[in-house]
Amino acid sequence: MINFNSLKEGFVLSNPEYLRTWLKAVIESEKKKQGDIQFVFCDDDYLLTINRDYLNHDTLTDIVTFPTSNDTSVISGEIYISVDRVTENANIENVIFVAELSRVMVHGVLHLMGYKDHQNGEKIQMRSKEDYYLNLQP
Repeated sequence: MINFNSLKEGFVLSNPEYLRTWLKAVIESEKKKQGDIQFVFCDDDYLLTINRDYLNHDTLTDIVTFPTSNDTSVISGEIYISVDRVTENANIENVIFVAELSRVMVHGVLHLMGYKDHQNGEKIQMRSKEDYYLNLQP
C-alpha cells in the first residue's frame, strides 16, 4: 500500500489515487512488487533534522528515503519530502509545483528500487528514469 501523510501545515496532496496508480505502474515497469511505502510531506526543518540525525548531513534536501524491505523484489520504505524544497526548486526550474513534486516522488521510489545518484553516471541514469516515468503520466 502507498500511503501519504502530511506533517506540513496546510499541505494537502491533490489526487492521491492517481499518484498511487502511477507509482505502482512505475514499480511494476521495473519488474518489482509494491510493498508498503509511506510518503511523509514535511517542512525544511523536519527534513534537516532527519538528514542530520540519520545521515550525518547538515544540508537542506528535498528528499530522504529509507528502504525497509529485506527482499529486493519488494519495494517498501519511507520517503520524506520537504514541501519547502520542492516549492523552491519548482521556482528555480520554472516548472509548476505538481510537476516538481511528481519528479521528487518518483525519484524516491527509484531510490527504494536501488537506483543511486552519488556519481555522475548514476545521476544521469536517475534523471533519465525520472524523465521516462514522468512522460508516462497521462
